[in-house]
Order: sequence, then structure tokens, then C-alpha cells
Amino acid sequence: MTFVQGIIAVLLTISALVMIVTVLMQSSERTGIGAVSGAAETFFGKSKARGMDAKLALITKICTGLFVSLSIVMMLIG
Repeated sequence: MTFVQGIIAVLLTISALVMIVTVLMQSSERTGIGAVSGAAETFFGKSKARGMDAKLALITKICTGLFVSLSIVMMLIG
């Protein structure tokens, strides 16, 4: 393994861990089986994601893009 591959492997691991943590920290949008029967809130009753949820969603998207990009680079050089 070359130096560049080692750095990319470390960055892949870090982005994967951050992505896992941010996904687990996000609040659930469904209420389980109640969403199927209509017991959940309607679309218009919900407020849009603000604050912490919006930041977590943005971090998740960035980490996902970084993870996919680094995976492709690792495949091409490895």
C-alpha cells in the first residue's frame, strides 16, 4: 500500500464513521406502522427540518459525496 492509498483509506474510514454517526443522530420522519394507517402527522402539519436536523442532513450529504468520490479514486489507483 502506497502513502496515497493509506491517506485515502484513512479519509474513507473517517467519512464513513461521520456518516454513520450523523445518520443515527437524525430524528426519524416516520412513526412506524402508524405512518401506513394514516395515524402519523400529515405533510402540511410537519414543520420543515430546521436547526440541528438540517445541519445533520447537510453533513450526511457531504460525507456521502466524499465517501463515494474517495471510493472511486481508491478503485482507480488501487
